[in-house]
Amino acid sequence: MDESPAADLHLHTTASDGTLTVAELPAAARRGGVDWIAVTDHDRVHDDLAKPVTTHAGVTIIRGIELRVETDHQRLDLLGYGVDPTVELTAELDRLQADRIERARRIIDRVERETGVDLALTPQPGVGRPHIAHALAESDAPYSYGEAFEELIGNDGPCYVARKITTVDRGIDLLRESCRLVGLAHPLRYDDPERALEVTAELDAVERYYPYGRPISDAERDRVDNAIEQYDLLATGGSDAHEKELGRAGPPASAFARFRWRFAR
Repeated sequence: MDESPAADLHLHTTASDGTLTVAELPAAARRGGVDWIAVTDHDRVHDDLAKPVTTHAGVTIIRGIELRVETDHQRLDLLGYGVDPTVELTAELDRLQADRIERARRIIDRVERETGVDLALTPQPGVGRPHIAHALAESDAPYSYGEAFEELIGNDGPCYVARKITTVDRGIDLLRESCRLVGLAHPLRYDDPERALEVTAELDAVERYYPYGRPISDAERDRVDNAIEQYDLLATGGSDAHEKELGRAGPPASAFARFRWRFAR
């Protein structure tokens, strides 16, 4: 059995599709039993975190990012830790945010035509499908949050619109130039975990401690551990919190000590 998390290195805030503000992070971290966290909003560097590492009310906060990238066979999520954005990364994030807003407008238009309701939602930077699902669930339409994805805006739904995302090679280059460490998020969530793990040959870390919401087999865990050994990767992890509960997953003390040492170099 894994030890209790010593840090939560994957969480989202109101800068993307989470519900926590920066002001709420210290109390949420303490409730979750961790005093190191990483803010990894989707395709955004949080404006309210002034430096790659800051301390708020006794909690150390790493300024990070979760960047979705496109490979030849699937889409992956990269995690950058200790972001100090280059001009090139900032330009790419600006492009991605503009694409997110335009995509959200198109999805909202389709949902409103499909359901006949007015979602009263104006897309802002950081917008994602969860915002649209929440707005639909709060409307007069007969859809819950989950049903919005299952029946309308999921990848195979009639209201789905694809994003124009960054290629994997460019994404890795941009994060390497801007971040202290770069890792692969939740490797066992992808359609082809083996090919996803091949990308870690170019990275520093991979998430081993992640709440998948289902039992993880020994064979699956071994696949991640083999990549860690083969490529000398840091074993990271976190709750991937979009709500306010932190510390559900993360590296134990031994793994986090190695992360801190490499992060500080």
